Amino acid sequence: MLNNIGLPGLLLIAVVVLVLFGRGKISSLMGEVGKGITSFKRGVDEGKKEIDEQTEVARDITPEEEKDKV
Repeated sequence: MLNNIGLPGLLLIAVVVLVLFGRGKISSLMGEVGKGITSFKRGVDEGKKEIDEQTEVARDITPEEEKDKV
């Protein structure tokens, strides 16, 4: 159903949204969406850093002499 929209359909939807909400409201909404995406990316990066720190602590710290015996 949604794969048949095409460019004219998208333009029509954009015009209807613009008429309903106005340019100022859409501009502020897109600003908020941008802030949300930035915040999400920052959270993902912090999560990756936290996982890296935890795996760094869990690394093998066996002395070299004992590794050679095994």
